[in-house]
Amino acid sequence: MPVQLDELTGVQTPRLFTAPPTFLSSSGQEAVELAEMAGLKLFPWQQHVLDVGLREREDGTWASFEVTVNVPRQNGKGAIIEARELAGLFLLNESLIIHSAHQFNTSKVAFQRIEALIYGCPDLRKRVLRVRNNTTETSIKLVTGQVLQFLARSGGSGRGFTGDANIMDECMILGDDAMGALMPTMSAIPNPQLWYLGSAGIGYPSVQLGRLRRRAEAALEMGTPDPSLAYFEWSVDPHRDECRPDCTEHDAVDHPESWARANPSLGRLISHEFVRNERASLGNAGIFERERLGVGVYPSDEADTWQVIGEDAWRALAVPDAVPGGSSDGGAPEPGTVAFAIDATPERSHAAIAVAGPWRGGTHVEIADHRPGMGWVVERAKELHERWKPRCWVVDAGGPAGSLIPDLAAELGVEVVSPKTREIAQATGQFYDAVTDQSLSHLDDAPLATALAGAQKRPMGDAWAWARRSVGVDISPLVAATFAKWGLGAEVEESGDVVDNVW
Repeated sequence: MPVQLDELTGVQTPRLFTAPPTFLSSSGQEAVELAEMAGLKLFPWQQHVLDVGLREREDGTWASFEVTVNVPRQNGKGAIIEARELAGLFLLNESLIIHSAHQFNTSKVAFQRIEALIYGCPDLRKRVLRVRNNTTETSIKLVTGQVLQFLARSGGSGRGFTGDANIMDECMILGDDAMGALMPTMSAIPNPQLWYLGSAGIGYPSVQLGRLRRRAEAALEMGTPDPSLAYFEWSVDPHRDECRPDCTEHDAVDHPESWARANPSLGRLISHEFVRNERASLGNAGIFERERLGVGVYPSDEADTWQVIGEDAWRALAVPDAVPGGSSDGGAPEPGTVAFAIDATPERSHAAIAVAGPWRGGTHVEIADHRPGMGWVVERAKELHERWKPRCWVVDAGGPAGSLIPDLAAELGVEVVSPKTREIAQATGQFYDAVTDQSLSHLDDAPLATALAGAQKRPMGDAWAWARRSVGVDISPLVAATFAKWGLGAEVEESGDVVDNVW
């Protein structure tokens, strides 16, 4: 009897897979059994990852120096992390295990999950010496000395730590700075291992994940496994515009068989009904393909980054103690001395608020906020407006954030300045010139640096502006900073009526 589409379960084997062929044994089964003793029952695909990732050569060293799991969200990659960390603590006797994520909140949740597993199992709990969860340290230490440490990469807190095992969660946000801080420290470890776990690449932030993926693809193309990398990717290869209707080489994004191919936990942790609703809600902006089907954007080469403004030139302008508006005591500047701007991605998946103000004869810009979605923006703008009392707010009426203008004008009680087409090009040119003549300063905000690293130009008459599309990076922080700087010289009307380009 044929299987109904709604009864399909996730495919347990990855679409892209490579692993070193030479090994003697694996600690994977013991790790699976240990996890089950702690109350964590793993699916077959999770067990397979552990079996391959924990393979050992004849001399006892890891067959895979690096293990990468690239799988859409909510499939249960966290369970693999927990099982690997339990094994490191209680089975493999690794002295130091470092768990890092891009933001500390993610690491905090991971800490709470594994703490609950350990404390829910008497045989494991009695081996714990101490648990620290404060503002300076989040860790679990055993009576035999093994330590599991939780860190955030975005603050650089992992620099200087040398772990036997390094678990890099959210590896789709992992660049050269973090790897440059980590990799040299591992040279002194006799048998280190790196685990990367995340979902589809999101452009420039996925520098390291893209590099690992290219190695896996090269191994598959040549038919020769990578000698030190185990790579697992659940994803689809979607149809192209040029595909014929009867194409069987590529996958249909709306077909449940594609959903099953990209989501190994479909029918277990993820229901078909949820995926159907998700598809309808996310529309055709490519978000569904990325978030649910694993279709990512990966930097093709390091040379593709920092095309418009050089990294060295940008980093040289970083001033950690600068304050927009020139306040010397770190407080809010005088009313009317700064300008704020808002921008969002074309698919409205993220938005950014930037501020600009005078600083030591030039202009200082920084990112006041940058988050997923759009629902938070107006309320946050109200908070910033009350504290900073800016001269104006700038939003491109024809851009993705333009829909916010009426609510912003009503809630803030001020005009929202919207640049005309020629003024958008002028604003971009002014920003670029300020970097060139070194009259611009910034805090080296990660969102702004990431945007600049992946930014490209788009022609606008005889001038140019920032390209919103065709780049695999969120440039909303850069566009917002550009408009904020321009807003310092924009004309602001006294009334709230629509006058020229002022709302």
